[in-house]
Amino acid sequence: MTRGGARAERDGPERRCLVTGEKAPKAGLVRFVLSPDGVVVPDIAGKLPGRGFHVTASRPILEKARAAQFARAARAPVTVPPDLVQAVERQLAARLVEMLSLARKAGLAICGFEKVRDALAAAGEGTGRGAWARIGVLLQAADGSARGKARLWTPEGARWFGCLTASELGQAFGRDSVIHAAVASGALAARVVEEASRAPRRRAGAS
Repeated sequence: MTRGGARAERDGPERRCLVTGEKAPKAGLVRFVLSPDGVVVPDIAGKLPGRGFHVTASRPILEKARAAQFARAARAPVTVPPDLVQAVERQLAARLVEMLSLARKAGLAICGFEKVRDALAAAGEGTGRGAWARIGVLLQAADGSARGKARLWTPEGARWFGCLTASELGQAFGRDSVIHAAVASGALAARVVEEASRAPRRRAGAS
């Protein structure tokens, strides 16, 4: 498994990207809806009422989404906020932080170089216990030291993501900053993967 967390997920329903015109799994797209006054609003949770417009969760593609494209799809005048991409990034990061926080409270997420290293080693040697017999996700801060991050490895079958900053990753663990974190394999790890897979690629660290 290469780093970057960009492996395509083909399970679940597909939607057509408004910008590229290509169909892709819904989980890898960002849904937008129009407010009553015609403003394009990101619907990160996918629960807002109204017709949805989907765009691939990649910063370059999100930046190419223009008012004319939304207007053409909606068949009505629309307004695209100038900070739309930044708003999407913030909301995606917040959802991932929330998911990691849930995993931490459930005893399924750890942070810190030594703790993560030891968990990786135990899982690799088959000495990990309970939920920690396998590692599902390795996360490393996008702005962390490349040299330091290279000292850890992604286990077979696990996923790696570098889509949060050290400050954002720290929020999930109640710390000012975190560089390394891991989530035990299981249902919560799968949800972390789903959220992290939508994080715009420009947030990713070294691949």
